[in-house]
Amino acid sequence: MNSDLSFCLFCDIAAGKIPCDQVHSDENFLAFRDISPQAPTHILVIPRQHIGGLTELNQDQAAMAGQLLVLASSIAAKEKLDAPGYRFVINCGQDGGQTVGHLHLHILGGRALGWPPG
Repeated sequence: MNSDLSFCLFCDIAAGKIPCDQVHSDENFLAFRDISPQAPTHILVIPRQHIGGLTELNQDQAAMAGQLLVLASSIAAKEKLDAPGYRFVINCGQDGGQTVGHLHLHILGGRALGWPPG
């Protein structure tokens, strides 16, 4: 995992330096389809501001974190996942499965999702 600002894959995607299959874009967030989907619908939602992960969130970013969840719920509804159900995943740290050092939320749906997940 690389949280070094000299290279951040998701910052480069948000800046348009790396193309993506965009689902949503505004001044604060970008959502795009995962290039290695783990479910029929697999969308990543990222804040445009670089935050390395959950452990780097602070109280000043609480509203942004809430907006992230509200936006992800809206995207899930637009993808018609709300009736059958879906899952949000935010991996944190190496043991949590975080592979990109930029806070991101996975929206997974389109099939029954087993438990436990990993």
